[in-house]
Amino acid sequence: MHRLLRTRRQFIATLAAIGCLPEAHAAPALLKAQTAARGIDPAGYLVSEKYDGVRAVWDGRALRFRSGLAISAPADFVARLPAVPLDGELWLGRGRFETLSGLVRRQLPDAQAWRQLRYMVFELPGEGGDFASRATRIAALVQHHGFAQLQAVEQIRLESPQALQHRLDEVVAAGGEGLMLHRADALYETGRSAALFKLKPLHDAEARVVGHVAGQGRHVGRLARCRCVLRRASSSCSAPASATRRGIGHRPSAPWSATPTAATPPPACRALPASCVCAQSTSEAKSARRERSPRAKVTWPPCGQPLKRSTA
Repeated sequence: MHRLLRTRRQFIATLAAIGCLPEAHAAPALLKAQTAARGIDPAGYLVSEKYDGVRAVWDGRALRFRSGLAISAPADFVARLPAVPLDGELWLGRGRFETLSGLVRRQLPDAQAWRQLRYMVFELPGEGGDFASRATRIAALVQHHGFAQLQAVEQIRLESPQALQHRLDEVVAAGGEGLMLHRADALYETGRSAALFKLKPLHDAEARVVGHVAGQGRHVGRLARCRCVLRRASSSCSAPASATRRGIGHRPSAPWSATPTAATPPPACRALPASCVCAQSTSEAKSARRERSPRAKVTWPPCGQPLKRSTA
């Protein structure tokens, strides 16, 4: 048997033949959101919570990730979904994305654990009419189907930027990720569109760069982490090397000495200013990991300017 599996290609082909690999499928064409500008007027939009879940598309026969790979869902869960295409998020609750991600990516589904999650539906792929009418049909479909784990995402109307900010504050205070704004008069479309916006909080803090940690292994000669001290007492933050892959993320850690590292900094660190503004956007980093977006890079700006995230 080992002779038949000598090469990696043969091994993978054998796994596929016996059903140990997920079914390959073309990635579905989906609507993707743009980032909302600050102060956006919500008039004309339907507003909903942005769930920190795993996007899942139901084509009437199979449940798939946005990549097109099949999701190994329990048979009883799949059997209770309607025979119409749906687009939504598998959701386990606020702040439980990591647990959810591990659960839905198992090749052998845990039927008991799956009973805790919900399929939050927010779109009917390919359906006619504007989004307001589609949202109404989603609510009616879910109510008629009577499956407790199948739920329609609540869509509300807000009349002013102040009301939108108040709703955002409520959701974030309760542990939510942010809001989605979908034009009520938008026909169904795919791709990144101005018909759909995502709105998330942005936290800024001014900090003083006090040192660095050099990279190791394949990152030798690069900046691994920038050590900062926030203007708040007994606070610190850091810009990890993983920011070059996952977006900018500053995580609180134990306070360190304010004495800069004496060793000669790597080239990327020599240009660091004495102070900078550290943009905290951990939710963006998590979103980048979840959506497998293009790799992000950190641009070190002139003194007093915010760190910026750009895609390569």
